[in-house]
Amino acid sequence: MSGHSKFANIKHKKEKNDAAKGKIFTIIGREIAVAVKEGGPDPANNYKLATVIAKAKANNMPNDTIERGIKKAAGEDGSVVYEQVTYEGYGPNGIAIIVEALTDNKNRTAANVRSAFTKGQGNIGTQGCVSFMFDNKGQIIIDKEDCELSADDLMMVALDAGAEDFNEEEESYEILTSPEGFMDVVKALEENKIPTVSAEVTMIPQNYVSLTDETAVKNLNRTLDLLDDDDDVQNVYTNWEEEDELR
Repeated sequence: MSGHSKFANIKHKKEKNDAAKGKIFTIIGREIAVAVKEGGPDPANNYKLATVIAKAKANNMPNDTIERGIKKAAGEDGSVVYEQVTYEGYGPNGIAIIVEALTDNKNRTAANVRSAFTKGQGNIGTQGCVSFMFDNKGQIIIDKEDCELSADDLMMVALDAGAEDFNEEEESYEILTSPEGFMDVVKALEENKIPTVSAEVTMIPQNYVSLTDETAVKNLNRTLDLLDDDDDVQNVYTNWEEEDELR
């Protein structure tokens, strides 16, 4: 179920407009900068950078853009320093929300995130209030139309590389890994020339919650849209089981 909703959500965002791609590239650019500052410019010796590069490639970021970002981060001692911050809270009807941000101004980011929750009739909670409802996993989504292998062959490639789980959905395949085993599976897919729609270490809900009230859905979408428009916000995770007819 999570694979299908993730795939549908990815398609929805990619079809939304070109500005969304610009936002994604900005997000990944910051993640590259932070990864290089923390562990150096060589992805072979910097696992965090390697995972960000995999995410960049899955989002069709050009190789020269990736390389420029790495060189820029490695060469600018006086560049802006971003700090990673995480917020947890609740949307309408108790929907769990985790917000990850990279910011050069924590006060600005905290105010913007709090405002997004409030305008959607939600509220920010304490650290750990909802994160226990999620598992940290590597998640890879593959469009069936882009994959020449059969489901069984693809599953064997993934499992042989160390994947923990493989799910076949209506339009896509979902591969789950441990955070540590994520890059091994990504490399195996690259070696087999299997393109990915999404490839990242993410937070996956242990259980999904549906919303049947249209007002609650509108309020939650308001919060998510405001967070999506905030340049400081890198990732937003929820346990909402989206239903297209209520969007």
